[in-house]
Amino acid sequence: MRAWMLDAPGTPSSFYIKEIPIPTPEAGWVLIRVKAFGLNRSEHHTLKGLASGVIFPRVLGIEATGVVAAAPGGEFKAGQQVCAMMGGMGRVIDGGYAEYTCVKAENIIPFASDLDWSLLGGVGEMLQTSYGSLSIGLDAKKGESILIRGGTSSIGMATAVLAKQLGMTVFSTSRTEKKTDALKKVGVDHIIIDDGNVAEKVRAIALEGVDCALELIGTDALPDTLRACKVKGVTCFTGMLSNNWIVKEFYPIEYLPRGVRLTAYGGGANDLPQHVLQEYLDAVKAGTAIVPIDKVFQFEQLPEAHERMDAGRAAGKMVVMTGM
Repeated sequence: MRAWMLDAPGTPSSFYIKEIPIPTPEAGWVLIRVKAFGLNRSEHHTLKGLASGVIFPRVLGIEATGVVAAAPGGEFKAGQQVCAMMGGMGRVIDGGYAEYTCVKAENIIPFASDLDWSLLGGVGEMLQTSYGSLSIGLDAKKGESILIRGGTSSIGMATAVLAKQLGMTVFSTSRTEKKTDALKKVGVDHIIIDDGNVAEKVRAIALEGVDCALELIGTDALPDTLRACKVKGVTCFTGMLSNNWIVKEFYPIEYLPRGVRLTAYGGGANDLPQHVLQEYLDAVKAGTAIVPIDKVFQFEQLPEAHERMDAGRAAGKMVVMTGM
């Protein structure tokens, strides 16, 4: 099979295609014929040398979507549609940047859909992170307001879709006017241009602040995001698009606004119930939800996709098709 290899951290040109053996799954593991896979900031961090615990050389990719090729433990049937995520993929075991990948059964979620693989390939990890952030990190409720800081990222746009389905009022940020149309398409109620002072702009609309906020930029933006929340509001730290995720000399009483709560989210496949994935795909099919895709690439174009991520040009999820 063909796989994109990375021998060490570097640049997008450091990836190279290599013919390697198709993995042979043991009991408890599942071999997936990969149809498509999404790009994630996790892989960007690995490429840049910012991730810890990665064993090189490695096939990156913390997610993959395709069909079951073999499941010796009987957890899934051959030909069944599945998405796989996390569980060490792309870090300590070879991940989704390949024509086949072998993953523990516990990190796989089945689904049934006739949507195009270019859409299906962008859903798994994106939906898991968005749903987990809303349900576990924020405990979001119908009728509440939410600020999504980093709104044109794939997670930000998927969270906007889920939040609108939940009946929330959505504030979402973009650093440029050029990407605001993408936010309008996912139903954002209030688009905020992020010049570093988002809290003031949010409070000009919601005087007391928002009920909850999702931080996807990083710890450099986090204090301002916290100030956008009302008393007893909550901010969930989920992403670090700026590559900043450490708060130095953290003094909680000084750092946290009065009565505002700070939490964080990081999870895996177990946080995305199968019915939530299926209902989301069914809603996309029915036209009541969308998959916020930025651009679809062919397998040979992977370095080009990473260059687009590096440059910050994406508004939504980038998906790579394997042609399998």
